[in-house]
Amino acid sequence: MAAVLAQCHPALVLKRLGQVAYLEALEAMRTFTRTRGAQTADELWLLEHSPVYTLGQRADAAHGPRAGDIPVVRVERGGQVTYHGPGQVVLYTLVDLGRRAIKVRDFVFLMEQAVIDLLAAHAVVGERRAGAPGVYVHGAKVAALGIRVARGRAFHGLALNVDMDLSPFEAIDPCGTPGLRVTQTRNLGIPLAPGQAGERLAAFLADGIAHA
Repeated sequence: MAAVLAQCHPALVLKRLGQVAYLEALEAMRTFTRTRGAQTADELWLLEHSPVYTLGQRADAAHGPRAGDIPVVRVERGGQVTYHGPGQVVLYTLVDLGRRAIKVRDFVFLMEQAVIDLLAAHAVVGERRAGAPGVYVHGAKVAALGIRVARGRAFHGLALNVDMDLSPFEAIDPCGTPGLRVTQTRNLGIPLAPGQAGERLAAFLADGIAHA
């Protein structure tokens, strides 16, 4: 299912994809980015993944995973190691930053702000951390992000922990930070199912992009 999310030019389309295998989504993002043209609408892909660890292009293997049989995939995004699994909202951001005149650091800010705004709507204070992209609550990471920009066009995106099994994070140093705690919106008292959280996250991000 797809919908035009932001009434702006160029258009921003939201696609709700359900649960998708990581490698399938990865190849689809690469193909979309490689083949898109100057008039191609930007898209946000809202989905969940079956369990997988992903490592950014410069990720240090010393940060894990250290145990278990969950698949590991090294990709071209920035950042270190993270985990994706059911109950975590993934929002891939297939946005032509050059066409919208948005700088990469400003786009990272917009993604973080979307999470902060979602948390704030439920009286939870989310924070940024210098040099460590993502959103934190009382020192625990609730959302991770990592993007790749090719010819001014972004792909990959952000992941928000909503209602999931957090134990696979114990086998890694999340985002390359030993001892970093992780949390999720359910544990913060936010009564949203993953689908609801994803819709609101996408709406906040679309609004930020439209007004950038």
